Amino acid sequence: MGDSVRVVTVGRRRLRVAVRPGTDPDRPPLLLCNGIGASLDLLDPFVDALDPAIEVVRFDPPGVGGSPVPTLPYPFPALAGLVGRLLDTLGYDRFDVLGISWGGGLAQQLALQNPRRCRQVVLVATATGWMMVPARPKVLAHMATPRRYWDAGYARSIAGRIYGGSLRDRPDLVQKLLLDYERKLSARGYLYQLATGAGWTSTPFLPLIGQPTLILAGADDPIIPLVNARMMARLMPRSRLHVYDDGHLGLLTMKDELAAVVGEFLGVTPGTSTRRTRRWRRQRRPAG
Repeated sequence: MGDSVRVVTVGRRRLRVAVRPGTDPDRPPLLLCNGIGASLDLLDPFVDALDPAIEVVRFDPPGVGGSPVPTLPYPFPALAGLVGRLLDTLGYDRFDVLGISWGGGLAQQLALQNPRRCRQVVLVATATGWMMVPARPKVLAHMATPRRYWDAGYARSIAGRIYGGSLRDRPDLVQKLLLDYERKLSARGYLYQLATGAGWTSTPFLPLIGQPTLILAGADDPIIPLVNARMMARLMPRSRLHVYDDGHLGLLTMKDELAAVVGEFLGVTPGTSTRRTRRWRRQRRPAG
């Protein structure tokens, strides 16, 4: 079954959304929150690798991909509220969430604001905001601009230095992994995403996130040094850490292996399409 892609109106916002139906009607969907500047299309290979039992919901944040740029920036708590209303509109009253990099911050905020509604959390190549152990200044300088999404030559020239892992030896992979999937990105939309994370940190509230949490971290991630994942694992009471042997884009470079790890964590038995899970109520409402 392929994704159903459409624009959904939530209040005054229009968000581009993709839903891949799952074969297990008794499990909540997995909500994917992408990295800064990246549209929902970028995670197509990972979604394809996930067990078909899992229903998957993706969206473009305001100002990214097919979602219009908002008038003003939005903080993570407000964005988490918007995403919660999006799930209401789509008819889901419970969900699991996976956030990668910038989207990992949103996933942490969603878990905090939805302690009963959010069932399980997966955090990939992410950290705690401004209280994290930062990347080196040269890496941060490259991340301050969306140029890597627009300029293929520039993206190849910096890929190994900022993404690490497989891309150190194969910087040309950035074309396949990022640029071939990327939709339009406005400079203002990217700036707003940077503003979303400015001054935000999850460090004080991580001990309050009681959901079972899987933390996936690359052994060679220049953007998010591994020490951040170890710190988060110590702070979160029901977390476990899985370190994979690659870089910041491990969810794509190791999609099959990490999709299996995520599936096992979410309760999908390898080699099967369904597994009995705790029932959840799902009330379909018309998408606005």
